[in-house]
Amino acid sequence: MKWIVALSMIIVLGTIITGVVLMKGSVPHDRGRLRKYLAANLLTYAPLLAGTLAFLVPEVSYALEEPTSASGLGYIAAALSTGMATIGAGYAVGAVGSSALGAVSEDPKILGKTLIYVGLAEGIAIYGLIISILILGAL
Repeated sequence: MKWIVALSMIIVLGTIITGVVLMKGSVPHDRGRLRKYLAANLLTYAPLLAGTLAFLVPEVSYALEEPTSASGLGYIAAALSTGMATIGAGYAVGAVGSSALGAVSEDPKILGKTLIYVGLAEGIAIYGLIISILILGAL
């Protein structure tokens, strides 16, 4: 397991160093070359991830032999409800906010209406938080 961590650190540091070198401009920006770097990174990360999973699956299967409770699924459900609602709210606020900014720049009188739409989009995250609180209260 230690060699997997060491190999992943080497790959991450290599990626960071490659990015810094390309950002500094000492290497001309060539799309083909950048695609080759990306392909090399993906081809090293995928086997590393597969190897990590191959070593961790037996440990997970031994952990599952012990008696467990279903409360873990409740925590996962609470996390997913908050996370997915927050992602949806972020997407909605991004779309509505940019449209509202364009509309207000053309007609400043509609600022109040656009703020209501942005507030409705932010309400999606609050609904997800309320659901997760209800799930956690039931555990």
